[in-house]
Amino acid sequence: MPRLLFFYLSKRVALATLLIATGLCVPVVMTTLFQYLPAAAIRGGLLMPALLGILPTVVYIALPMAVGVAVALEFARMSADGIIAVLYSMRLSAWAISVPAASVAIAAAAAGYWISSDFAPAHVGQMHDVIYVIRNSLNHRMLEPAQFYTFDNGARTLYFRRWRSADVVSGMFIHEFSTEKNEEQILTAAEAEFRRNANGVVLIMSDGSIETIPADGSSIRTANFDEYALPIGMQGSGGLPQRNWRGVFELPFLEFFRERPSSGEDPRQFAEWMSEAAKRCGIPLLALVHALLAIGLVLNVASASGGASAAVTATMLAIPAIHVAILVSAETLVRQDPRFVWFVGLAIVVEFAAAIILIERQNANFTLAKDIAAQPGP
Repeated sequence: MPRLLFFYLSKRVALATLLIATGLCVPVVMTTLFQYLPAAAIRGGLLMPALLGILPTVVYIALPMAVGVAVALEFARMSADGIIAVLYSMRLSAWAISVPAASVAIAAAAAGYWISSDFAPAHVGQMHDVIYVIRNSLNHRMLEPAQFYTFDNGARTLYFRRWRSADVVSGMFIHEFSTEKNEEQILTAAEAEFRRNANGVVLIMSDGSIETIPADGSSIRTANFDEYALPIGMQGSGGLPQRNWRGVFELPFLEFFRERPSSGEDPRQFAEWMSEAAKRCGIPLLALVHALLAIGLVLNVASASGGASAAVTATMLAIPAIHVAILVSAETLVRQDPRFVWFVGLAIVVEFAAAIILIERQNANFTLAKDIAAQPGP
């Protein structure tokens, strides 16, 4: 194939893939953000960490479908405009015509493997950190006035009347119990400021009082203060608070395979690992497999029906259905029984074989027509 034609077709497929991938990813990402993030999360600065935690995973899962649909649309356009016939007249085989789209698909598969093995694991934990912060009220800017919040397993209760600015509140009330001192304290302040540092948040209370009550109730001590500092384990300037667990989806490539659990020791963890492995290893490869199947379907259906509309319809139904079926199997069936990973692998192999057969069928027809044309006349 001439270089100029190769780059022209590759550019069209790549741009269509980018547009379709954007159309697939944006609704999924926005739906997930609206599902997990309350409106106050934007005020708390949690939007960008959540977005960075969701987007890479969605991209590498949606990219193969986008490639398949983009290739199908491009080949349908080429068939409708007669470009396929022109390429055949240039003595380009079906395999030669497939090279530009296959090259884009291989690049997409390589990008998918990099995202799934390195980039996504490095950032997906941020979404779970955001969920952890939201569920445990660890971002002070997400706190609502006139509500009681408990921290440290109920040892500390916080309440304030209203916000005065982004970090300053009025009418602060805190009740906490110290197991070390075996006493409880009640702190009230006219005004309090949340100050972030690298380790967390320091609550600076002004014009208030402290009431200390021993557990035995023997004596109650009361003291007034002009300013009082109280450290609180909330999200500081050093980043999101760390969770006490780490998911298998957060492990980078080498560590992921080193940490492969045993099926006998922890079946649930093993099933989760196999599900993640099926997605990491199988989903990016679908970019190439879907592209080849789209080429095969369009070339065969268009040549059989004589039109591109039937080819587009068949391909548009087949590619998303196959992709969703493989993804659901890797996500749900493998979690139920890790042996279903062989079913996922077999489905990918069958799709790849079908694509090769369909393209080879067109290539055989092209070779036969070329041989007939090359025969001398009577």
